[in-house]
Amino acid sequence: MKISLKRSALFLFALLVSTQVYAKAPQWEVDPAHTAIYFSVNHIYSATRGYFEDFKGTVVFAPDDLAGSRFDFEVDVKSINTGNSKRDSHLNSGDFFDSGKYPKMTFKSTAVKHVKDNQYVVEGRMTVKDVTQSVSVPFTLLGVSDHPFDKKSEVAGFEAKMTIDRLAYHVGGGKFYDMGVVGKDVDVLITMEVTRKK
Repeated sequence: MKISLKRSALFLFALLVSTQVYAKAPQWEVDPAHTAIYFSVNHIYSATRGYFEDFKGTVVFAPDDLAGSRFDFEVDVKSINTGNSKRDSHLNSGDFFDSGKYPKMTFKSTAVKHVKDNQYVVEGRMTVKDVTQSVSVPFTLLGVSDHPFDKKSEVAGFEAKMTIDRLAYHVGGGKFYDMGVVGKDVDVLITMEVTRKK
């Protein structure tokens, strides 16, 4: 009986410790006014740049609890903005995103790893149209500090860069790439501020 009680006590202690460790990674609120998803793709000799206006994300992060950290995002494809309504309509058409059939792009993280200093990698599954692939996204933790406008809150900043082969996600069938009009590699920049109450 004594052995059983001892084992039970050890189990409860281990459970409590593991719960506390997981709880180290707090959830942050994405600040949409200071968060953006930019992209750039070559068009013949120039670079066409744009961004997505509508998105939402879940950020749970602590440098000392990467096992409990995660980054999940959902992007409204129809919110694409390149500064040209005719081009945006074409990008939403079946020639590219076919947003009527595939309205969302998603990223679901599976692991967050430290590289060195303030450099990290988030691994996950990205879905664009009818394709889901594993990707590794390097990102930089720009800092964590008291919020200048609210001392009861903290603010953190992140920046991530990646290059996506749009043809691998069926964003276009390759016709415009073969013509030398639109490149296949899309450079993506995500700049983000998140906040939380202390």
